[in-house]
Amino acid sequence: MSLARRSFLAAIAALPTVARAQTKYPDRAIRLIVPYPPGGGVDLTARLLMEPLSKELGQTIIVENKGGAGGLIGVEAMSHAPADGYTLAVTGVSSMSAGPPMRGDKLPFDPKSFAHITRLVRMPLIMAVRNDLPARTLPEFMALAKQTEIRWASGGIGTSQHLAGEYFAQMSGLRMIHVPYRGTGPALNDLSAGIVDAYFGDPATLGVIKGGKARAMAVTASERWSALPDVPTLGEAVPGYEAWNWYGLDAPPGTPDAIVDKLAAAVRKVLADPDVKKKYDDNGLHPATLSRGEYAAFIARDSEVWGKVIRTGNIKPDDS
Repeated sequence: MSLARRSFLAAIAALPTVARAQTKYPDRAIRLIVPYPPGGGVDLTARLLMEPLSKELGQTIIVENKGGAGGLIGVEAMSHAPADGYTLAVTGVSSMSAGPPMRGDKLPFDPKSFAHITRLVRMPLIMAVRNDLPARTLPEFMALAKQTEIRWASGGIGTSQHLAGEYFAQMSGLRMIHVPYRGTGPALNDLSAGIVDAYFGDPATLGVIKGGKARAMAVTASERWSALPDVPTLGEAVPGYEAWNWYGLDAPPGTPDAIVDKLAAAVRKVLADPDVKKKYDDNGLHPATLSRGEYAAFIARDSEVWGKVIRTGNIKPDDS
């Protein structure tokens, strides 16, 4: 073997493991952390993505539910994983936008350091009420809330549900009692049982509404929502009110650009597929992908919006 060839082979062998891995990524299963229990909108977003993304990448996608602390435990687990593209997490308002202004330096990770892949979906939230609530229309609800204490639920302090409800209370001037739950499932169960009066929820609430266990009173979008076309917006009662929920996809800090770019392209291609998009739309989850740069800029803007709500409401994290 010539000296030149031996030098070339030695140089190849000396390349960092991550750099060599990029050329064949992915060559094994990818773990996708859902930072909430099964059954909610975050979980559904991941499970609708799992099969088509597996086909696109040629590797199995394993969804792992790791709930707790309003989504922070699962996202923190992702942040400490190897930066090799084999551990990802579904992120959202509570971890990316609300976490920094609410927790400051006590947040167990820095969202700005993540390898931002893309926003996945964007959708309004639903204000649902118990079936036997006397108010049948949004104006009647507003009037009732001025006369009596309305107990409204969310999936936890600092979640998009909580912040959307708090924002509504701030703008409307209504003094409602917030009842935080540890996830969507328990909150929906108590709404269905009539234990709470109202609930700001994600698209998983649609199943309870369609099943006749609760009523949709309003949505948080700026315009009426195609999934509930006869339901008014909260902005119709409180001009200027608008709130959106979203879920994104992120990887650990330091994940190589080549890997992040490949994942971003694959996800955008999958969510642009008409059949996949229809499945999301049918569940009230609307694909709304962004480029990596656009996604980072969006997170910054969203954090400003919710940071103001958090400061105005003096919202503190619940670490009990």
